[in-house]
Amino acid sequence: MLHNTIIWGIIGCGDVAEVKSGPAFQKCDNSKLLAVMRRDTALAEDFAKRHQVPLWYDNADELLSNPDINAVYIATPPSTHLEYSLRSLEAGKNVYLEKPMVLSINESIQLSKAVSNSSQKLVVAHYRRFLPMYLKVKQFIGDNAIGIIKYIDLRFLQPFNFNSKPAWRLNASVSGGGYFHDLAPHQIDLMYHFFGDFESVKGISVNQSGRFDVDDIVNGIINFKNNIQFRGIWGFDMPKHLEEDTCIIYGDKGTIEFSFYKDELKLNTETENKVFNFKNPEHIQQPLIQQTVNYFLGKRDNPCPVEDGELVISIMEEFTKN
Repeated sequence: MLHNTIIWGIIGCGDVAEVKSGPAFQKCDNSKLLAVMRRDTALAEDFAKRHQVPLWYDNADELLSNPDINAVYIATPPSTHLEYSLRSLEAGKNVYLEKPMVLSINESIQLSKAVSNSSQKLVVAHYRRFLPMYLKVKQFIGDNAIGIIKYIDLRFLQPFNFNSKPAWRLNASVSGGGYFHDLAPHQIDLMYHFFGDFESVKGISVNQSGRFDVDDIVNGIINFKNNIQFRGIWGFDMPKHLEEDTCIIYGDKGTIEFSFYKDELKLNTETENKVFNFKNPEHIQQPLIQQTVNYFLGKRDNPCPVEDGELVISIMEEFTKN
């Protein structure tokens, strides 16, 4: 094992690992990707050869038993996040875990307990925290650029455009509950990252379309402990003309407005209106992966601990528990 280097294995080298995350493990400082695992041997081998990864497996136990690997990236569907995290911690590996962290608050309690009882470390992959646009939003909030924050309005309304066979994201036993559980964790995590812990949460969700056995519209309200209020609506079967991706933070001296899938930020105050444009890194998780490597090496605190993942899961569960 290389001295002062995090040597990675990936469990689950599917789509998310192709560009968003996988290559970043080879490009970060003090980081090396040694092995990948996928249950389909041919697909594991194909990924490894295309990305110049030395080893591939079709069995997680083989990867976890490799003594050279000291950290594992878990990029499987959420239904196996808890299992692979517990096994990785038991095997003495640090863990970088995809979102949503787990399927339920009960699972998050189990994982949190396991981490606290382990000498290993775990980071949740809420990578948007370290992207340029959201760093700027946090800076504006910290600098009181729009004065005292009053409330946040989030609207994420999407047409249904998944016309092929139902993906695992539409199987609640695998994803936790549809596209809300796949996309909203990042958005909810950012609200917590910006505004702190919450005092109370209420929500309601329904299956309006009946296309699949998951809710496709979710409403949620949060009262943060600092009395900032949040309201959000997520819809995944909207007519095209109602499509929207907007988050507006209202202060007593202006607004901050952005979209989650565009790289433009608007700052509107009593004295100025400015538009900022950003470019994300090619491998969008690389900034957080670098911070994770630094944390595993003892060079910084945890950039996204299990407690933050647990808070996001608890909010999602309150929004959808009906």
